[in-house]
Amino acid sequence: MKLEGVRVVDLSLFLPGPVVTQMMADHGAEVIKIENPKGGEPGRYIGYKQGGLTVFFRQTQRGKKSLTLNLKTGDGKAILNKLVEGADVFIESFRPGVMKRLGIDYDTLRKINPGLVYCSIAAFGQTGPMRDQPAHDTATVALAGVSSITRSRGGAPAIIGIASADMLSAHLAFGGIMMALFRQRQTGEGDYVDIGMHDSVLAAQPNLMGPVFAENRAPVLNEERTLGGNAMLNIYDTKDGKYVALAGAEEKFVANLFNGLGRPEFIEPVSGPPGEKHWPATDFLRGEFKTKTRGEWVDWFAGRDICFAPVLDLKEAWDHPQVHARGMRLKDADGNDYIGNPIKFTNEPAQVPLDLPGLGQHSDEVLKDLGYSEGDVRGFRDGGAI
Repeated sequence: MKLEGVRVVDLSLFLPGPVVTQMMADHGAEVIKIENPKGGEPGRYIGYKQGGLTVFFRQTQRGKKSLTLNLKTGDGKAILNKLVEGADVFIESFRPGVMKRLGIDYDTLRKINPGLVYCSIAAFGQTGPMRDQPAHDTATVALAGVSSITRSRGGAPAIIGIASADMLSAHLAFGGIMMALFRQRQTGEGDYVDIGMHDSVLAAQPNLMGPVFAENRAPVLNEERTLGGNAMLNIYDTKDGKYVALAGAEEKFVANLFNGLGRPEFIEPVSGPPGEKHWPATDFLRGEFKTKTRGEWVDWFAGRDICFAPVLDLKEAWDHPQVHARGMRLKDADGNDYIGNPIKFTNEPAQVPLDLPGLGQHSDEVLKDLGYSEGDVRGFRDGGAI
């Protein structure tokens, strides 16, 4: 597999970092997850359980090795340093300054291993006036302006349905680590990858910045193409209280829709810029979509060249045949569910491991691989280092 032979030391928690290292494990990397002996990864305890483990933990920790270390002890820190000697990647997601206080920051660890690729994921990155501000996903999304353009039916800012800052920062971190590893293989030198969740949300806005950059103003939602101002990029109620989405504004889709509905007079205005000229067509569609159920509209759109989708709930979405055809929902031998790996290679595809580590399950194995004796391991355990 693509990352076979890459060793990753993972000190990250919750969602962004663990998503990065799980993607790496799916593609062959050896991921050693460092957990606090007193409780370990918080995802072990968050939310619903399936097969005795939380669903959250199943989706972020598969295929990893768990090594418990108390990094506030001398032995715990010495073990981590020895582990770093042979590692390629080190990833953490603590608040800025924590790693330096523990003596395991990049400047310290690169003296042990100059080839180390060290990645930090934090709400606001490692610099700037917000660097020390505590925040999770929702706060960074709000500060990045995205909450202001994501509105409920009542007009108030709405919580986005996915952890967008967490996931965007995870994918940027993955790409940054891969680039640093590519250069490491060429030069032997590692690098420091500084990922800010807030930055990741800002970077995801290139199609939204027209009014801000060109006219120095915030967008008016029902005048913007992707924010409600285009009749062809909108969500509509159906007769049975469900919803459908139109999701393509190219002229051919406009023509196919309105010719099919017997209202060709809307083709010209809806083919033009978003805003006021679209509003009569939007009002028509709001009434028209309420004349049929969601299922009837699915049947009506079948075979028509129009960007359309029913709005599914999460259960419906994960039961969809497209999900299974792409291997995005997997089951282990006991029937427990996992999210598949979205990176599809023709050669050396992901071999998704469906085993979950118990807290400290691999401590002895990892320590003996580092050259420690059984007596050393007993001493570490007796001393509270592991």
